[in-house]
Amino acid sequence: MHAKLTRCLLPLLLTLGLATGVSPAVASPPPTTPPDATATASSTPPMGWSSWSALREGSTLTEDGIKAQARVMHDKLQRYGYQYVNIDAGWSDHLDAYGRDTWDTTRFPHGIPVLATYLHGLGLKLGIYLTPGVPAEAYQQNLPIYGTPYHIRDIADPTRPGNTNNEGYRIDFSKPGAQEYVQSYADMFASWGVDYIKMDFVGPGGGVVPGDNRPDMQAWHQAIVATGRPMHLELSNSLSIADVATWEATSNGWRTGGDIECYCGVNGSSTPLTSWQKVSGRFDQVAAWQPYGGPGAFNDYDSIEVGNGSDDGLTPDERQTQLSLWSMAASPLLLGTDLTKLDPADLALLANRDVIAVDQDAVNATRVSKSATAQVFAKTEPGGDVIVGLFNTGSAAQTVSVAPATAGLPASSSYRLDNLWTHEVTHSSGDTLAASVPAHGAALFRVRPWTAGTDAARPQTGLTVTTPDSLATGQEATLTTDFTNWGTTAATHVHVALAVPKGWTASPLSPRSFASVAPGDTVRTTYRVTAPASIDQPFPTARLDATAGFLWDRGKGGKAAGSAAGHTSVLLDAPVQTPFHTFDSTPDPANFSQVGAAVSIRAAGADVYGSKNEYGAVYVPGAEHDGSTTTVRVSWQQYANSGAKTGIMVRNDITDATTSPGYVTVGVSAKKGYFMQWDADGDGRLDTGIAANGSGVGKPVLPSWIRLVRSGTTYTGSYSTDGTTWTQLSSAKVPSAAVTQDVGLFGTAHNPGYPSQDDFADFSTSAN
Repeated sequence: MHAKLTRCLLPLLLTLGLATGVSPAVASPPPTTPPDATATASSTPPMGWSSWSALREGSTLTEDGIKAQARVMHDKLQRYGYQYVNIDAGWSDHLDAYGRDTWDTTRFPHGIPVLATYLHGLGLKLGIYLTPGVPAEAYQQNLPIYGTPYHIRDIADPTRPGNTNNEGYRIDFSKPGAQEYVQSYADMFASWGVDYIKMDFVGPGGGVVPGDNRPDMQAWHQAIVATGRPMHLELSNSLSIADVATWEATSNGWRTGGDIECYCGVNGSSTPLTSWQKVSGRFDQVAAWQPYGGPGAFNDYDSIEVGNGSDDGLTPDERQTQLSLWSMAASPLLLGTDLTKLDPADLALLANRDVIAVDQDAVNATRVSKSATAQVFAKTEPGGDVIVGLFNTGSAAQTVSVAPATAGLPASSSYRLDNLWTHEVTHSSGDTLAASVPAHGAALFRVRPWTAGTDAARPQTGLTVTTPDSLATGQEATLTTDFTNWGTTAATHVHVALAVPKGWTASPLSPRSFASVAPGDTVRTTYRVTAPASIDQPFPTARLDATAGFLWDRGKGGKAAGSAAGHTSVLLDAPVQTPFHTFDSTPDPANFSQVGAAVSIRAAGADVYGSKNEYGAVYVPGAEHDGSTTTVRVSWQQYANSGAKTGIMVRNDITDATTSPGYVTVGVSAKKGYFMQWDADGDGRLDTGIAANGSGVGKPVLPSWIRLVRSGTTYTGSYSTDGTTWTQLSSAKVPSAAVTQDVGLFGTAHNPGYPSQDDFADFSTSAN
């Protein structure tokens, strides 16, 4: 795991600055900032970009690569407030003569100070990454501490790790030279022109080992103040909420949770960057941390993964939700995407000034309502406006609403709603604040009591579109649209229309036109929709859009046109063909699809091992026997949990998930490697394997070929990365195997409620 952090500026008067850092082995000049300068923390959440999500420590984490990101920020995003260009882990590959990280001269041939000058010339700011403690190498070499008679062994405690990532050694701040070591680091960064420091693996908090870096942060706070240069200090990750007073006193921001990245790319790819599971997990964090932080010191919910279209790992509605929630929470807006590949639609979301203003008000929203599928957050800005975020965390479109008083609004007969995403102004009754919100979507409003005598605005309306969330090719289903009027005047001459993609058909089953819909009323239109007869990929998603046009009374006899829009998405699959059968034992139904010779499984499930037998399977009954050889190509895997696994399954009865013996699996986890597991004692549970469950062997590559050979009751599993050269995994005797067994393909997400998708081709099973 890697955690990222953000940096913050510390608000105080500075004096003095010790002689500073070094380039690869030479001391740097002292900071250019005058010693009496004032380092002022920003009163608004920082906005910018961080390298970790998209670049990681890859080939584009270079001087030229960072400049390329910066140029896009300057050209397309800087005008909206984005200004920090933060280099995360990977910028340093060695220490200077004083035990401090310095730049990798291959990645940054001209050095970090030259890069900082370039960024400053564009009006941007530079951020850099560090972890607490002293490097083990510095301790082993007992390097000197710059500007002092002390050495690293004078200040380090080698019995305790330097941070929660179990790196280096802890600094003992009771020892002479400890503060001076940190000061030399801060001075070095100041001399380079650094504006933001992300301090990662700070404890108490997340990581792989416990740690207490509160003394480190106090030392860094003091050191940054002493440099005379404003540098934002951001802490990461999963900081202890019990120690928030320390974080508020010593830094400008702190990560409240683990990484937003899903780390669910295939073949080493950084994409997809995140997942809905990762984003939706922040709702409870935002609620819990609401009382803390504020101007100059912010709760940080990690990077914004919006900017690269489908590579974000989020649907368009989910991207809007992430930006809405982060803005309601006044979180730093640090983009994790590859700016050189900006998606135009995502850019429009990132450049929404109305939403950015909600983030930059530096007010933390309070969660005022929560149900199983919806949440409402609200905050009152200094000017009196109330910002209301209506979030649909469920899998179907729905109305999300809240009472005005619950949201913190004063009593009023009606309210003005400024939709911050659509920029429309509507007039809502005083009874409720509501919107039709798509699955995993959000509506964001600036709300104030309606002022009498102001220009009329159309009534607040909504159109909720619902249909089954998945359909097979050629399958019919019922789709409904519910048009609701939450305004203060009737919507007249209402007409509902449904647009479906190519290959779909739709026919109304009920009236689509309504003479009048009074305030507080809802009208429903029902359609029969039919999915296309064929698809060209395993699980495409189709979006069905509906609109409702209407007229409303502007007053003085005038009429004006208004409209409401809604949509739903449907997952499509093509039924598998003979001789295949399907089965699932997952809490949520699995999906199966066959396009030509390619077969796909989309299943959630906790795991397939021990007492857990939750899987989706495509199988051939009774086809496994003595002499069988079964082979398949695993073409691809999409997953949100690194424990997801897929491959070949043999079992006496695949449909008896709980107790059937004769149980063998062999396959690949795109993150963990190759595996073979079997039921050694005949109790219907996988209990033995070539590696501990949740791990694997070899470096996984997709596509991969998987093979299982049966001889008597002995099974031999192998894998290949080219379909020609095979590597044997194991050979296992399974005495409980029946004479004939079911054999097929399986998938489990190791992640209840969040399915993985496994794609296969060239399945064959035959006797030798």
